[in-house]
Parts: sequence; C-alpha cells; structure tokens
Amino acid sequence: MRIVLVGPPGAGKGTQAAFLAKNLSIPHISTGDLFRANISKGTDLGKQAKSYMDAGQLVPDEVTIGMAKDRMEQPDAVNGFLLDGFPRNVSQAEALDVALKADDVKLDAVLDLEVSEDEVVKRIAGRRICRNDSSHVFHVTYKQPKTEGVCDTCGGELYQRDDDKEETVRKRLEVYHTQTEPIIDYYREQGLVKTISALGKVEEVTARSMEALGR
Repeated sequence: MRIVLVGPPGAGKGTQAAFLAKNLSIPHISTGDLFRANISKGTDLGKQAKSYMDAGQLVPDEVTIGMAKDRMEQPDAVNGFLLDGFPRNVSQAEALDVALKADDVKLDAVLDLEVSEDEVVKRIAGRRICRNDSSHVFHVTYKQPKTEGVCDTCGGELYQRDDDKEETVRKRLEVYHTQTEPIIDYYREQGLVKTISALGKVEEVTARSMEALGR
C-alpha cells in the first residue's frame, strides 16, 4: 500500500506512522529522516538542503521532492510506503502525483488524523522534557512525574521547550491550516481521504486506521 499520513502537529503522526508501517510491512518515510539521511551521506540533494538550512531558509519543494522520489524508488519500497510530513503543500502533492504516474503507480489512501486545536495545544504545551536526556518525556496531564519538575528516570530537571509553548504551538497550527490542510481537499477530490479520530490510546487509533484501510 502507498499511503500519505496527514494531521496537525500533536496528532501523533510519527507514532502512528511507526505502528502502521510495521503492521503493513512497508517503510515509514518521514521528511526529517530524508533530510538527515541525505545530509549525512553528502548527496547532492543533501548538500543543497543543508545550504538552505544553514542560511535559515526553507528547503525548496524541488529538493524535498527529489529526496522523496529517490527514497520511494529504493527496493524496500517496491510494495508500498507510508509518507509522513510529505507532501506538505498542494504543489508537493501535485509533484508527487506526477512522480508516481511516471512509475505507473498511485496512492491507495490518505489517512487524515483528526484532533481539535485545543487538544493539540493541551498535548504539546503540556510536554516536559528532561535536560539530561531528551528521550525522557513527561506530561503535566497524561504522564506526570512522581515529583513535579524532576525526571523519574534520572532525577534531571524537567523543562518546557520553547517550541512547545502555547503561543508557538498556535503559530505552528496556523502554518498547518494555511499550507498543509488544503492537501486534504486536494486528495478528497480523488476519493483517497479516510478521516480517523486521533483521540484515545495509540493502539486504538492504529486499529481505526487499519480498519479504514480495510486491513
């Protein structure tokens, strides 16, 4: 299956992508991973991306599309893939359609993870990260530490990242609504969109997604 995963920040796309890719035996392809892999390998596309990133500029669509196209043509993606974070706008979605058509394949589904704006803010703004180890993550509502402000695992100080603060989260949501959300209508016209509630436990959301995919 060839799937695009869409949803606002805080919808749990990364978590769901990992579970779905494992259940469907297809690679999880995320924009962040594409950038890191190409930059670390020193590919031409990676060098181009790094030059824009170092200058504090957005990486142009054609560079991102080139990376995604290369990754989708790898042997492990011959039977499908799950795209997470790409396409990010309608022009990228159109370019993806062209690239897939050239390979005589097409998307099977676009999973739209639905969650309210207030829930997104609650999820992200409530996160607290350990200064000693960023993999130690807590939440003021969903995963409270035994002692407020102290990591259960190593005793490090818990803090709120700047990009997790409510004002920043709302700005990220504005960008999502303006740039990314229009691709849902674009794909809906193709009859590909399956909207899934992203509320509940991880396994519940995965089960809904698998059911929507007919699996």
